[in-house]
Formats: sequence, structure tokens, C-alpha cells
Amino acid sequence: MENREDLNSILEFLPVVFRSPALFWPSKVVEALKALSKGPEHSKVDSGEVLFLAISDLRQSLCLSSGALAFSTADGFSLYFDDLMSRAEANKWFGEVLPALADSLLRLPVMLEDHYKSADSVTCVGARDGLKTGLRLLKSQEAGVVVLSQELIGALLACAFFCLFPDSTRGANHLQVINFDHLFASLYDNYNEKQENKIKCLIHYFGRICSSIPVGNVSFERKVLAVDPNVNYIPHPEAESWSKSVAPLCLFEVCSSGLIEDHSKEALEVDFANKYFGGGALTRGCVQEEIRFMINPELIAGMLFLPCMADNEAIEVVGAERFSQYTGYASSFRFCGDFVDKKDTDIMGRRKTRIIAIDALVNPGKRQYRHEFLVREVNKAFCGFSDPCKSHRYQLLFKDDRFSEAELDHDLKSVANNSDNILGIGPSASFEDEVGIATGNWGCGAFGGDPELKAIIQWLAASQALRPFMVYYTFGLEALQTLDKVTKWITSHRWNVGDLWNMIADYSTQRSKKETQVGFFNWLLPLLSSDDPMILDP
Repeated sequence: MENREDLNSILEFLPVVFRSPALFWPSKVVEALKALSKGPEHSKVDSGEVLFLAISDLRQSLCLSSGALAFSTADGFSLYFDDLMSRAEANKWFGEVLPALADSLLRLPVMLEDHYKSADSVTCVGARDGLKTGLRLLKSQEAGVVVLSQELIGALLACAFFCLFPDSTRGANHLQVINFDHLFASLYDNYNEKQENKIKCLIHYFGRICSSIPVGNVSFERKVLAVDPNVNYIPHPEAESWSKSVAPLCLFEVCSSGLIEDHSKEALEVDFANKYFGGGALTRGCVQEEIRFMINPELIAGMLFLPCMADNEAIEVVGAERFSQYTGYASSFRFCGDFVDKKDTDIMGRRKTRIIAIDALVNPGKRQYRHEFLVREVNKAFCGFSDPCKSHRYQLLFKDDRFSEAELDHDLKSVANNSDNILGIGPSASFEDEVGIATGNWGCGAFGGDPELKAIIQWLAASQALRPFMVYYTFGLEALQTLDKVTKWITSHRWNVGDLWNMIADYSTQRSKKETQVGFFNWLLPLLSSDDPMILDP
């Protein structure tokens, strides 16, 4: 088995058995999966109640305790497949989809072996020798990439549906629960339509991949701001560095309606994340991050091997396919049918969908105006928005001395022409330079952040990351009604990142000292509320 080190790091979290040189299922599991793969006439699994019994038998064959599952899991499976699903849907599920999932699980050991044989030879733009892409635990503070085929992800998610992943050591390793038991148990314990519709999205995904196996790839990258200035990676700036930054502010577009995932231009699409990747996707959560995980279920695979994020980390996923349409949010969330993802693919076979998970401060209250927390938030966003192959350019922008515009432009172009792709999987600089940011009210809903502050912080981070534009979806939030006027006024005055940072820092100091109680926009532009058109004049 090649990539033995990678396999060893993840093996305790996988349900398959490894005895050199091969991975395999125990014989009883093989027998059970073969029976399931032949359909309900052979396996007798034709209801949610019997399906859970089959799952329990599989778990017992893997020496997984039945008591480790959420208490009402059996009731949840029965409720969904026997009561909430129509008879026609149930017949298709038990007659076609479930056998195909069982067949996928039978092939999982071979899929994993093939993955490890070819993992580090994945064709990457600008790839460096020695780049690791194999499935492994992507530990905190270790920048790295895992590239998985969509077919392998489908098999891993089938494991999650059958609740076959060992979970006894996941908590100790700061990993999310990935089995679907809590998802189904929550459906029964506190029935509501949003939980039912979350499951509908996943059931629809399984139906799609069983009728046509997807052939692309998905990459999962842990980005880390390097605290050590001698490390040739994305720098970890302090407050003084932000204050002195000479980066120009990028274009800022405000959209009062629309959704991040429907953005037409190529952009990094921000996931308003929990520090535990996926948040409550597999429990009762149903806000921005959880909804994204339901309509792009391949994201769930990252929960298997990505421990929680530290303050200087972000997670980028490239290539996750969208499978579902939906309406609503939180309690009003509803599955609305099939979605055909028409995004182009890159040379690695990844859809050009880039999702950036960054976690904001939780319930920050007044502390969000303290400088150390301002720095924390802007660095978190900068980590997510950055491109590792531009690390040299970022270091130039954070230098202590000031550049003239001509000197800055010359130096950045020089570095861009000679820099290496640090992680070796990103697009070339000229291609990546066209990719902006699509975001919204990050950390401002359940997390309780100040929306005016967070909007400006994200603009600073996008600009410092040398992104060409940021499109901001306000979702109709009343507090941001003047966002477009404010950003146009700032742009008209030709401020750079350092100028705007210093304004935010001054405001936050006054807010912390209770010298002002007004929002940042009214503090910055006292006449804004008068609707004086002259305020937008340069």
C-alpha cells in the first residue's frame, strides 16, 4: 500500500480494515452488502424499520456499538422512509438506490486503494514535486490539500448514511460527527419540515449519483496564516501591518437580492462557517452553512478529515457539485427539486465552484470593537480570500515602508511573473486574478456580529488578498441600506487598505470607550442620512 503514512493518519476514522497490503471489509459485512445490492426481494429490506435493522447488523459486524447511535435513530429512519416518503419514491429507493449504494460500499476498499496509488500524481496546474493530495487527517496548523474523486466521495457519504464510521475518537481529535444518525433522530425527536427537507436533499443526491456516477474531482484545502515570518506562505499580519498596507481597495458591488451560490461571475463563495466545518448540517442546523452542505452534499466528506479551524485558518473546497434547488431559510427551508450544475471544469476535473469556509466570532458583543478582535476577524477573512501562490506579493504589501504607486505596481508585477505556486494546486496567477469574492452578512445572524463592521472587514481582506472585486449580498438587511452609498463615497476618495483600516480602528476605539454609540456608516459620514447627493462627489 502506497502512501502508508496518509492512510495511517485516517485509518482509525474509516470503517474498512487494513491488513498489509490491502484494505477490505470483514466477511460478514461483504455478505450483508451483497444481499442489499441484489435488491429487496433478496435482502428483504423494503422499509425504514427493516433498513435500520440492516444498519445495526452491519455496525455489529464492524464491532461498532449500537448504543453509540443517537437514541431515536431507528424511529427517524422509520418515520422518513415509511411515513413521509411516498410509496412510489420508497419503491424506487429500496428497489434501485439502496442496492446501488450497497454496491458502492462493496467497491470502497478498492476505490481507496486506487486513490492512494494515484493520489500524489494528480495533474495540477503549477504542481510542485512532493505535493501530497491523499486522504488523510488535515491537522490544525498544517496547510495541505486532499483531492478526492466524486465517486469516492459518494461511497464515503454512503458510509455516513449507513452510520458505519467509527466515532469513539472523533471528539478527541476535534472532528465533527459524520454519521447520519443524529440527522434522522432529530427528525423524529422534534419533527419539523426543514429537517425533513434537509434529508430530502441528501436522498435526492444519492438517487442522482446512483443513476449516473459523477466523474470529477473535489479538492479540500486547509489554509493557514504563517505566524513565522520566515515561512514561505501566506503571512500573518498584525494591526500595524494593516495600518500601513498600501493595497488598493477592490471594486465593491452591492446586491440587495439574490444568493451567493447563484452568483454568475467566477468567485470565491463564502461559507459563513462554524469553526467545526459543516456546523449543524448533520444535526438540526439549517442556516447558511448547513443549507450549502445540503445542496452541495460533497462538502460533507470534508467533515471526515478536517478538524476544527483555529483563528488563523480557513478551508477552501473546489469542485463540489450542486444537486438540489431550494427555497427558504432556517425553518422555511424547502427542497425544490433537481439542480443541474453547468459550471465548467478545470484541468483537474473540478467544477469551478470555490467555497471558502471562514468562522466569525460567536456572540462577540462589545468585544468585537477591541483591536485584537478586529485583527482576528480581518485575518480570518484574509486567510480565506488569499491565494497561496501570491504569498510574495502579500509580503510586499505588508512591508513597513511605503511604496509609490509606480513602485508598488512594478514590484507586484515582477513578483507575479516569477512566483511559484506555493501549494501547487491553484490556478495560474493570470487565471486566478479574475476570481473575486461573493459574500454577505458573515457572522451577523445567529453569531451576532455588527453587519456594518463585518462588511468593511471583508472588503479590507478581499482587497489585501488582491481580489479584483467583491460582490456583497445584503439579503435585504435594513442595517446595510446605505452600504452602496458608503462604499462609493470611500472609493471616490481613493483610500487604500491602510486608510480604511485606520478609520475602522479609530471608530472601534471610540466605540469601545463608549465615546460613540452610532454605527460605523453614520460615524464616518454624518451627513449620509440627509440624502445630500453632493456627498458622493469626489
